[in-house]
Amino acid sequence: MIKLGVNSVLFKTVSFREAAEAIKKCGYDGVEISAIGGMCEHLNLADWKNQKDELKAISAEFELPFLSTEVASHDRARLNTAFEACAEIGIPIVNIGPGGQMNNEDTWGPMMEEIETLSEDAEKFGVTLCVKAHVGACVYSTPTTLRMMETIKSPAFGVDMDPSHIHRAGENPAVALPAVLSAMKHIHIRDCKGEGPSPGAPTDQACGRGDIDLFGYFRAMVDQKYDGPVCLEVIGPDQSITDATRIAAESYGYMNAILKSLGAR
Repeated sequence: MIKLGVNSVLFKTVSFREAAEAIKKCGYDGVEISAIGGMCEHLNLADWKNQKDELKAISAEFELPFLSTEVASHDRARLNTAFEACAEIGIPIVNIGPGGQMNNEDTWGPMMEEIETLSEDAEKFGVTLCVKAHVGACVYSTPTTLRMMETIKSPAFGVDMDPSHIHRAGENPAVALPAVLSAMKHIHIRDCKGEGPSPGAPTDQACGRGDIDLFGYFRAMVDQKYDGPVCLEVIGPDQSITDATRIAAESYGYMNAILKSLGAR
């Protein structure tokens, strides 16, 4: 079954426990715990061993399993710490961006070498490293995602298919999804108004508020039998817990209704 979750970065102004409680009350199946340095470190990689028991207890209390974490860094030492922490805590997927620069071949090779090495590191810990196309990066579209898939050979590598970045590359994510399905192991999701480069204000990133054909995107997921995590990722200015909860709840209602209409929940 497709599992709906929220990246806790949306709740960066409150503790992880407060975030988890709000996410559970919205109806979600699980949580992506943020470990983004300088932005939101609900998973503090410098102190994860002291956090481990508390995080696991919060997950159990709210019946909110860890679906993934976002580290958003290529720093090998930091990521290996993340892989170790995830193996101990029970977090199956680590999400990062591709790095490099759009249409700059000089950055392509070094970034692919880094991702291959980091995927091999993840494999040693039994976790998966997922990478998504990202506006302005060396992987930014479906063709560049396919090129990355052809390049990275580690079985611990996966694609994080984020429709907002594919939309901003001028593509229809619903049409693009089947092409990358064979490597898809995670989905970051949000809506987006306009063609970017920004996805818009946090409120406009709530699913159903923007211009992406998210119904078509979920239909493609179901038709292609994708059964991994789908985690709402809303980036931008700090939100109060009230506003963050509203965005999460609105998005859950929209996504859940689509999945029910498709017979997938």
